Amino acid sequence: MKIQIIGYSGSGKSTLAKTLGEYYKIPYLHLDKVQFYGDWQERSREEQSKIVSQFIKENDSWVIDGNYSVVARERFELADLTIFLAFNRFVCYWRTLKRYLKHRGKTRDSLGCVEKYDLEFQWWIVYKGRTKKRKKQMFKNFNANTKEKLIFKNQRSLDKWLKENLV
Repeated sequence: MKIQIIGYSGSGKSTLAKTLGEYYKIPYLHLDKVQFYGDWQERSREEQSKIVSQFIKENDSWVIDGNYSVVARERFELADLTIFLAFNRFVCYWRTLKRYLKHRGKTRDSLGCVEKYDLEFQWWIVYKGRTKKRKKQMFKNFNANTKEKLIFKNQRSLDKWLKENLV
């Protein structure tokens, strides 16, 4: 099984990836951890794509969470299931604040950097990460999968699906 999870920052992509990876006993990869290393240093797009493509080649089944539409585009076509977490911006804002308070001063496993919560990131959560252009790209990625696609607009519907499918 190959699962690609996309969605807005703070929607729970990494948590869902870990949940599905552990349930199906398959490896999972967080694209935030691929993009950033050390003290918020960024890898080049080429290096990121190489890491993700290698992960895909080495594993028959996988879960990958993250948007990064230019990184290893083949993952969208190869996925058996694409999940889009399209949660409300204020829910995502609240979740990222809680996440920051929980991990402040620590390195989060799904990121690889010390957690931060600056004004730039907050602006990304409520506005910049949700522009028409970004939404269009997100749906383009979502629709690149010709197999199964699911979209969840709230935690309740996701929890219901998880309860029905992970037994």
